[in-house]
Amino acid sequence: MTAIPLNLQRRSRDQIAARVAQDIAEGDYVNLGIGLPTLVANHLPPGKEIFLHSENGILGMGPSPAPGQEDWDLINAGKQPVTLLQGGSYFHHGDSFAMMRGGHLDICVLGAFQVSVTGDLANWHTGAPDAIPAVGGAMDLAIGAKKVFVMMEHQTKSGESKVVERCTYPLTGLGCVSRIYTDLAVLDVTDHGLVVREMIDGLSLDALQALTGVPLHLPD
Repeated sequence: MTAIPLNLQRRSRDQIAARVAQDIAEGDYVNLGIGLPTLVANHLPPGKEIFLHSENGILGMGPSPAPGQEDWDLINAGKQPVTLLQGGSYFHHGDSFAMMRGGHLDICVLGAFQVSVTGDLANWHTGAPDAIPAVGGAMDLAIGAKKVFVMMEHQTKSGESKVVERCTYPLTGLGCVSRIYTDLAVLDVTDHGLVVREMIDGLSLDALQALTGVPLHLPD
């Protein structure tokens, strides 16, 4: 267990979401998972045509509605009110899962409890008595999307790394994660291990290594 140096300003959840948004390309079909990933919708450039999908059967979501403008008949999979852009649509849950399983999504953005060095994902159960009782659509998304981006805090509240050698929680998918975005860094999952693409200002590779506890590499 390693503490974050006190002089470092880690990224906020909105800053992590904004960083993820930078890596979503024009024309991408993207699922935003429940929780933290829903913030990404608020950071996509308005002029960029990106198709946001929700597993309960929506395509063409926009940013969160302004306070007082919520339509509770239009919600995402996390039961949060959303907006629908011009040309957006809603459809049967079964059709939505066919999209997810059929390889029609370019990117899925998910939260996580743990991600391993080989890209294994654990994001639905911790063993806590009040935990979510089932995996929902996370397994379908993890194996169906062409790329899986994970957003999460780098460490637990007790200071343990969420990036691990081997997941100890029940798995959502094996070797499915492409890139990890945390409040400290951006990491790529590669055949040669975890590659550090970015670190927050003032954080050295040695310090990030100590906070993470698994081997990290710089790009060639």
